[in-house]
Amino acid sequence: MERTYPYFDPEFESLIERIHPPRVCIDNDTCEGCTLVKVDSANKHGILLEMVQVLTDLDLLISKSYISSDGGWFMDVFHVTDQLGNKITDERLIHYIEQVLCARRGSGGAGEVKTCLGRIVSAESAPTDHGTALELTGPGRLGLLSEISAVLADLSCNVSSMQFWTHNGRMACIVHVADGDTGAPIEDDPERLACVREQLASVLGGTCTCGDRQGGLSRVERRLHQMMVAERDFEGGGEREVGRNRASVSVERCGEKGYSVVSVQSRDRPKLLLDTVCALTDMQYVVFHAAISSSGSQAVQEYYIRRTDGCPLDSEAEKQGVMKCIEAAIERRVSHGLRLDIRTVNRPGLLSAITRVLRENGLSVVRADVATRGGRALNSFYVCRADEAAIDAKTLDAIRQEIGPQAVLEVRRVPDSARPATATAKAPPEEKHAAKFSLGSLFWSHIERLSGNFGSIRS
Repeated sequence: MERTYPYFDPEFESLIERIHPPRVCIDNDTCEGCTLVKVDSANKHGILLEMVQVLTDLDLLISKSYISSDGGWFMDVFHVTDQLGNKITDERLIHYIEQVLCARRGSGGAGEVKTCLGRIVSAESAPTDHGTALELTGPGRLGLLSEISAVLADLSCNVSSMQFWTHNGRMACIVHVADGDTGAPIEDDPERLACVREQLASVLGGTCTCGDRQGGLSRVERRLHQMMVAERDFEGGGEREVGRNRASVSVERCGEKGYSVVSVQSRDRPKLLLDTVCALTDMQYVVFHAAISSSGSQAVQEYYIRRTDGCPLDSEAEKQGVMKCIEAAIERRVSHGLRLDIRTVNRPGLLSAITRVLRENGLSVVRADVATRGGRALNSFYVCRADEAAIDAKTLDAIRQEIGPQAVLEVRRVPDSARPATATAKAPPEEKHAAKFSLGSLFWSHIERLSGNFGSIRS
């Protein structure tokens, strides 16, 4: 007898969203130094990450945020500026934010817009990178990026973009490549794709798979987080890495409300909120309330969470796992040493040539952002020496010679984070309690005001 199943109308799942679509307000009047982006919407798992991804893709900085999603409804306020600390006053950008936060719910497309850093961001679901997306994972080591780039150059694969991360001795990389002669995705030729994957896997000592093309930078970065977790980079790391840990994470039980409270203190930086929310979402935790605030160089985040089954964290092992994963998510993007920004005319083999010079001069690439736009290469390399020695002028001259006299090379020292909190460096108990009470009180006062403030939001 054939088994039958009840019928579920696929339109029913989005019924509440269609009846009550998200409402978005861009407020430039309330705060003197920032723009408030206010959103309320029917709640669903992952909606907070969606909102953060939209703002992050626009190169906006989030200095504060207040979140509440009890009772099936999501309400959030983001305090944002551009990378120069200015309010969001560009009408095209304001319209884009209003439209794209509702675009997936049927309010229409938002086209594309230029960010404060000059990047073109599109609201369309199609990926911005053309070519075949390759996902690489394996052990990290000195010169690995150079070896990857050399293999791709030897196989006549042009790199249109690459995100390369290392952490705790592991590596994850997403690279978009196309045929050097035709510009077509190499996946169109299965035999060639198999050859590329085989040679890269041999160099990596790890894996090379053909991944999905992502539709935005933050989606690529979320995938890198997932790949690093699969590599278990949150485990171990040795005394040197632990001693440099900038994040302090704790998990406590909020008995009367039935939440687990995740508290995070770390050095503030761009995309900090994205990295933390990625970790919580991918671990299948639901954020019911949250308060995020930064002051000077420090950031404090508090999340009131439960598992997707509605229960708080119930074991010490689970708490320790959450703490390790959040610490790793924050530290993956922390770099030391120098940042080398290279802007030049793109040419075949350019990436291989640059990374070869870095390797020959004993520089370890801990992170890299590689992109091409309009025939130009826009590359950023975060480099340091294994012996932590300073990078001398001779090395920089070798890099300049390789990229050519018409290229632009900017050298920036990555600011070192503050020393990690220790048992002797922590604030006295009364000061710690006061700081926590201040953030919590501020959070709940904002939550109480949210219902009234959202009444005037226009769709």
